[in-house]
Amino acid sequence: MSDTLSTFLGAESLLIGTIVPFLFVLTVVVFVHEMGHYLVGRWCGIGVTAFSIGFGPELLGFNDRRGTRWKLSAIPLGGYVKFVGDINATSTPDADEIDALTAEQKKVAFHTQPVWKRALTVVAGPAFNFLLTIAVFAVMFAVYGKVIADPVVAEVRPDSPAAAAGFLPGDRFVSVDGTPVESFADVQRLVSGRAGDPLVFVLARDGQEITVTATPEVMEQTDALGNVIKVGVIGVVNTPESGQPRVVTFSPVGAVVEAVRETGHIIVRTGQFLKRFVVGREDKCQLGGPVKIADMAGKAAKLGFEWLVQLVALLSVGIGILNLLPIPPLDGGHLLFYGLEAVKGRPVSERAMEAVYRVGMFLVLGFMGFVFWNDLFGC
Repeated sequence: MSDTLSTFLGAESLLIGTIVPFLFVLTVVVFVHEMGHYLVGRWCGIGVTAFSIGFGPELLGFNDRRGTRWKLSAIPLGGYVKFVGDINATSTPDADEIDALTAEQKKVAFHTQPVWKRALTVVAGPAFNFLLTIAVFAVMFAVYGKVIADPVVAEVRPDSPAAAAGFLPGDRFVSVDGTPVESFADVQRLVSGRAGDPLVFVLARDGQEITVTATPEVMEQTDALGNVIKVGVIGVVNTPESGQPRVVTFSPVGAVVEAVRETGHIIVRTGQFLKRFVVGREDKCQLGGPVKIADMAGKAAKLGFEWLVQLVALLSVGIGILNLLPIPPLDGGHLLFYGLEAVKGRPVSERAMEAVYRVGMFLVLGFMGFVFWNDLFGC
């Protein structure tokens, strides 16, 4: 019995080593997302009946002076803000529900607001996720700076795409597929998600610029958290002698600017991955759900709190992007309806909206089932 408790409660245990870091990461990301909806909704004059971290039965909670129920619920895989007039946690409109409201309630009900207020409230969730990522990166850059290595080729792996394209040691990358590069990390970022795509490289060699084309190939690598990932590579090596790595420091404003750039890079790479995944050009094992996130949180916590915070930033931007997909009941699905309403001058019919919501819910549940299967059996 004592061995079992030690395994569950010890410093290296499932509870302390994995579950607690997982709940920390997920709770921060969900809280910030829902707080975006809440704060902008309140600013727009919309009434809020509930703010929940988690779904299902309430574990604990309280009512504030505005009548909002703040609560922690049993299933910690998300959260929601329920506005006045919502029929459920997904802000699905319901004519009968709105008709049953008093005159005062209708003034602050979500679905009686102008379309711009509803759209602003909905987009605030993903926007706050992006702001959280920017804030984390800004602090990290301000405190630790950023390691930069010159984009110079030290070695070319035999029989690699780079060797076939004519790369030589000493070549310096100028641009990758039209995007200028300043560091070797820039090259890796632009190449890693483009396996199988011919890329045009501009290189500086002996005082001249030359152009070559190479197609990255897939290679398995182990990341800092010990996860085996598949990335695109062309087969060049950068060493300390060629790259001259150094730490670049930033002023507070410079750290924010760099954080915005870094967040933008992640958004672009995530978008590329999703597009390639949909057409079958990415490995399904690269997608994971709660089990994989919990495993990563545990590994990050062992490396230190700053690693755990970086995981929060990466998960936050991923949640923001996923929520903007134009699929009901995700935020992007709501925004799609509001866009149509703005163009047509009237809301989409309740019957059509209900049909689309059902299809969207099926897709979302199917995706959740897919990542759960990946977590447990697929990879």
